[in-house]
Amino acid sequence: MAEQDIQRLLAQRSFTELGARQRARALLDDGSFRELLDPFARLMSPWLPQQGIVPQADDGVVVAKGLIDGAPAVVIAIEGAFQGGSLGEVGGAKIAGALELAAEDNRAGTPTRAVLLLETGGVRLQEANLGLAAIAEIQAAIVELRQYQPLIGLVAGPVGCFGGMSIAAGLCSYLLVTREARLGLNGPQVIEQEAGLDEYDSRDRPFIWSLTGGEQRHASGLVDGYVSDDVEAIRSELHGLFAKGKPELERSRRHAWFLQRLRAVDTSIQADAAAVRSAYQGA
Repeated sequence: MAEQDIQRLLAQRSFTELGARQRARALLDDGSFRELLDPFARLMSPWLPQQGIVPQADDGVVVAKGLIDGAPAVVIAIEGAFQGGSLGEVGGAKIAGALELAAEDNRAGTPTRAVLLLETGGVRLQEANLGLAAIAEIQAAIVELRQYQPLIGLVAGPVGCFGGMSIAAGLCSYLLVTREARLGLNGPQVIEQEAGLDEYDSRDRPFIWSLTGGEQRHASGLVDGYVSDDVEAIRSELHGLFAKGKPELERSRRHAWFLQRLRAVDTSIQADAAAVRSAYQGA
């Protein structure tokens, strides 16, 4: 490896190694970070203590306002290290409320952008019904906001994005992933439990990433950007996508095309990476 390449690698700053609050701060312009409902607000789940689980003061969701490339923005980051990034009543309400306020800002003449940092297994089982309702509100808020400004989702770390929040990811104007990311409706253990070990071995990490990993999702055309695990690379990609403006047609509005491709899939054959890429060629 050339010395220049070594220096470049040493200069990189890993994004996936940062916590949710650090990630939000890293993406906002220097000096513009302002957190809403921070841990000192003590807005936490009332349900977890009843089940013997220690809650977190921000319920695992960080909401920050500031600037991205000089424009007003809100960054919402889910903390994957708390309860696997699962969403309950409070965390879900924080996300939905922030997106709704961003849409209100746009209607009032302040063109506010939004970024969702998705590190989540979906709904928090201890708050199942409340969590599902919150995720539905998040999805509605995404559809509302994207009428005004691009909304970018980013899946960076190995926690990935699953469950109802993977649907929320699909509703974003643009979606970015890293090589470490995973994206899917059901997690590996759920698939193994329901379909059996022969269908999906949740311990086979190369197999899992070959189907739902960031590189595969990008090669299949199911996400818009594939970036290295580097803060500056991710910031640059965000700036570029925001500069493009709203997409002509959101991915979620191409449902007829995706349904056509799904009908062509032979479910009697074990899926592999090549088959998945072929199925969604041209997405």
